[in-house]
Amino acid sequence: MNFRHAKTILLGALALSFIGLFFGSQISSYPLFVSYNIGISIIMAVSLNLINGYTGQFSLGHAGFMAVGAYTSAVITNHFGELNLFTANAVFAIALLAGGLAAALTGLLVGIPTLRLRGDYLAIVTLGFGEIIRVILQNMDAVGGARGLSVNHAWTNLFWTFGLAAVTIYVIASLVNSTYGRGFIAVRDDEIAAEAMGINTTKYKVTAFIIGAFFAGIAGRLYAHSTLYLTPNGFGFMLSITFVVMVILGGMGNTVGVIIAAILLTLLNEGLRAMADIEHLPGFTVERPLSWLQDAHMIIYSLLLIVLMLTRPQGLFTLRKRNN
Repeated sequence: MNFRHAKTILLGALALSFIGLFFGSQISSYPLFVSYNIGISIIMAVSLNLINGYTGQFSLGHAGFMAVGAYTSAVITNHFGELNLFTANAVFAIALLAGGLAAALTGLLVGIPTLRLRGDYLAIVTLGFGEIIRVILQNMDAVGGARGLSVNHAWTNLFWTFGLAAVTIYVIASLVNSTYGRGFIAVRDDEIAAEAMGINTTKYKVTAFIIGAFFAGIAGRLYAHSTLYLTPNGFGFMLSITFVVMVILGGMGNTVGVIIAAILLTLLNEGLRAMADIEHLPGFTVERPLSWLQDAHMIIYSLLLIVLMLTRPQGLFTLRKRNN
């Protein structure tokens, strides 16, 4: 990855966060909601890219970490009533850290026994983990079970969303371009050769898993306080697939491309949803003639992934072969 490009995107994300700090209250609710989804998708895709792209693993359970962070932080903040601006931001920051650490701990518990696996076997295990998290939440009355959990405070804003997206980009870019980060790339390029050179490949894989899970937990925290309602089915297998598509579309190990893909796919999803809600089109007599798009957006994602793998397996936004 070109670190100069990552710094440019970092500055852009910081600029958006400060614009949101001063002008966010003047933006209508729907554009704000779409902006929150874009920032959350960037965090999720960039953190998953560390695992799938730079370390060469294949995780299908990233939405599970997001769920852990979302529910942990929501349970914490639901104990507070109305707060002033300073106290609300302090509680938000504490719950944010708690959600990230809970997700990181979950990543550690999953990573230690399973990351000795490789390839398809690891993908199956992470897929199973994500479903286990969903089923546990579905049967926990303390967090609402299958009924879902209401979140009391709409504390997510543009400042927090894009500020944390900037932090995620900076941390991942700095880590990958550091001496320690070369261990991730060595594991990706040839795990057997890395072990022969004395690199503890399991340590690097677990580390990538923990860091990726931490940022996924933070994204879950933002998601909880933007939607204000959590359900276990909202963190299912298809959500993990969505983030995997973002990483593959942007180019495995290409942070800049992954960011672009996260933005485009989020806008695509919202566009399909908006088109599905259109009540009438000229020449059609039925109500909501495009409503089928709401249920077909994952089919479009799947077809996009198949076509991409056949025509451009290196990713849509990878312009040249990378040495790292």
